[in-house]
Amino acid sequence: MNNAFIKGTGSYAPENVVKNDFFESVGSNDAWIYKNLGIKERRISTGETTSDLATQAGKKAIENAELSVDDIDLIILATATPDKLAPSCACFVQEKLGAFNAVAFDISAVCSGAVFATATAVQFIKSGMYKNVLVIGADTFSNITDWERRDSVFFGDGAGAMVISHTTEDKGFIDFLLHTDGRGKDCWNIPAGGSLTPTTTETLDQGLQYFQMDGPAVYQTAVDVVPKSINKILKLNNLHIDQIDHLIPHQPSVRILQSVAETVGLPWEKVHTNMDRYANTSGGTIPIMLDEVHRQGLFEKGQHVLFAAVGAGWTWGTAIYKW
Repeated sequence: MNNAFIKGTGSYAPENVVKNDFFESVGSNDAWIYKNLGIKERRISTGETTSDLATQAGKKAIENAELSVDDIDLIILATATPDKLAPSCACFVQEKLGAFNAVAFDISAVCSGAVFATATAVQFIKSGMYKNVLVIGADTFSNITDWERRDSVFFGDGAGAMVISHTTEDKGFIDFLLHTDGRGKDCWNIPAGGSLTPTTTETLDQGLQYFQMDGPAVYQTAVDVVPKSINKILKLNNLHIDQIDHLIPHQPSVRILQSVAETVGLPWEKVHTNMDRYANTSGGTIPIMLDEVHRQGLFEKGQHVLFAAVGAGWTWGTAIYKW
């Protein structure tokens, strides 16, 4: 067999913890946030950049894979909050890691970024072009959040990473389904700072450098497209939902995850979530969750793991993995 498998995982989040009571000043409260989103607290950077978080997660993944930085052929960083618009944030990470044998580039698919980056890495492995690819999902959404709005409750900062390597064993990634629908591009976006609306004094005064979100549209899209993608990828690979042992999802809200699980018929105990401690870390959510489950030793040989995410764009994707 010619396949790609997860050889190592790692994650990192800032030490600074912001609990729900912080948001009472913007008209929210702990009871509402936890009931509807599943969040109790989140990590917020006090100076660490996206590349700082990504570098720490990447180091841990390389160590867990029992490799050195010189073994890494490619670094793919999924982020919506790069250190700078140019060069790529992956270049910063490569330099900080000292992984100078590696090609490095970013992927931008917001909350779906880790799935898109992983799918890209697997193609490089299967083609034989590279043997070891470091995939990182990292975001510091605290930098694009208006802390005076109620929707500031949703996000936290963090990074997760995985080393994906070649294998001839009967394990690894089975299939991916990736989707994009640009008609949803305005439902979650950062209005200013790009070539369409460059940053000016006026845009800064209006707070257009912060994200804007249509919450109901995000919810309705997620509970519609994710179950459809899950059911389709299972059918394409002759699998039944009962054969899925773990769901490692993006962490948008507990209500969305509960709805998705109920729609596809997956028992809640098979759904992994850490929103209570990290909130939504965008590109970091799936690899952080993967690292936690991996290090707890919950994966068993031969089990099927399902990955699922939905993000701005719209973008969404699913993947099936055999441990």
